[in-house]
Amino acid sequence: MAIKLTKNEQKLQKDRLKQYQRYLPTLQLKKQQLQAVITKTKADLEQKEVERAQMIGDLDDWVAVFAENEIFAESKKLDHLVQPDTVICKNENIAGVTVPAFQELTFKDIAYDVDDYPLWVDTAIIKLREIARLDALVSTLRKQEALLEKELRSTSQRVNLFEKVKIPEAKENIRIIGVFLGDQQTAAVVRGKISKKKLTEAAQ
Repeated sequence: MAIKLTKNEQKLQKDRLKQYQRYLPTLQLKKQQLQAVITKTKADLEQKEVERAQMIGDLDDWVAVFAENEIFAESKKLDHLVQPDTVICKNENIAGVTVPAFQELTFKDIAYDVDDYPLWVDTAIIKLREIARLDALVSTLRKQEALLEKELRSTSQRVNLFEKVKIPEAKENIRIIGVFLGDQQTAAVVRGKISKKKLTEAAQ
């Protein structure tokens, strides 16, 4: 991009350079914060996925009793007794990014007659609800991770733009204008001396 070789442009470029240099550390800090938070989110996600897999694995002990589920009437199968209703999240601000934070998973209030089911159904419903809650938590953590990584990409691009383009560009523009203005000043001094010499010669 062509620049004006003037003192006003030199001042404008110096002001821009100061602005870039003041803003860059803030961006770099935000990038570090995002990287740290993403690392923690990934660790939390991995831990919850392990918990979920373990909980599902524990259901193997229930395979025999779960087989009884097939003898229930369609309207009384366990699927109908455990129905997630609402995932409750609150918005949190992490390193300038608004992300959902899991609070609770509510279930539809389904009444059932205990006389219609064997004793193990109560415990099974509790376990299935726990798994459903972990599913909702894992899903929320994945959303967090996606939003944070999107912001990290954007922030990294800005850091690179400032470090590799804007700051070097402003410095180079200041140098070019400085050289030009210096040459102009030198030329003016030379012209002044020549004029003075000619005036002196003419006066003699």
